[in-house]
Amino acid sequence: MGLFNTGGFIGEFRHSLDDKGRLTMPSAWRPKGDNSENYFLALPSIEEGSEAFVSVLSPKRIAQLEEKIDAIPSSDIEGQRMVVELMSMAHQFSCDKQGRINLNDKLVQHAQIKKGAVLVGIMSTFNIYSEELRNAALAEGPSDPATRAAVFTRFGL
Repeated sequence: MGLFNTGGFIGEFRHSLDDKGRLTMPSAWRPKGDNSENYFLALPSIEEGSEAFVSVLSPKRIAQLEEKIDAIPSSDIEGQRMVVELMSMAHQFSCDKQGRINLNDKLVQHAQIKKGAVLVGIMSTFNIYSEELRNAALAEGPSDPATRAAVFTRFGL
């Protein structure tokens, strides 16, 4: 079937933060059935400034991340420091019965989300962008077709 019996996070959706700072997850993306799949991990993007966003991982991707972090030796001081820095901004959450989610203040600030947000699905993850920053990026126009083709070829797409 696919992720959450839906086929994954696909498409782009625009929503606004409500008065309590919650954001509605698209109905097609919400977990179906039991609550064992109703947890997510939100992380800040590596990019900052006008390129910043929040990346939201599904349970499958959380497990993969956990394995990678567990593989970093405690003697790798730089690696451990980067994990601490990343995870100090992270936020674990689930969606409520109405499909609303919330992000911590650090992530909202990182992505510069004021009121409007754009959720973009990328199969087993989705990104949350500030509506203003996403609109500015879209105004620049699509990527060059030759570049797009080269990147897709590089990844076997």
